[in-house]
Amino acid sequence: MRDTDEALFRAVHGIAGQLAGQPVPVVMDALWRRLPKAPGLDAVEIRRIAEEISVGRDPSGL
Repeated sequence: MRDTDEALFRAVHGIAGQLAGQPVPVVMDALWRRLPKAPGLDAVEIRRIAEEISVGRDPSGL
């Protein structure tokens, strides 16, 4: 589980660095394509993450 969590955080961090400030649908598309599958990671959570990135925040904590 720890490896999955780390992979998720790193993927979110990378996407946030590349797509900060982009529209939510663009960020959501990238998240759907690049995030590893993980329990609890559903459409609602991906949208929340995308909204954070869209306004320039990095929700990964890295």
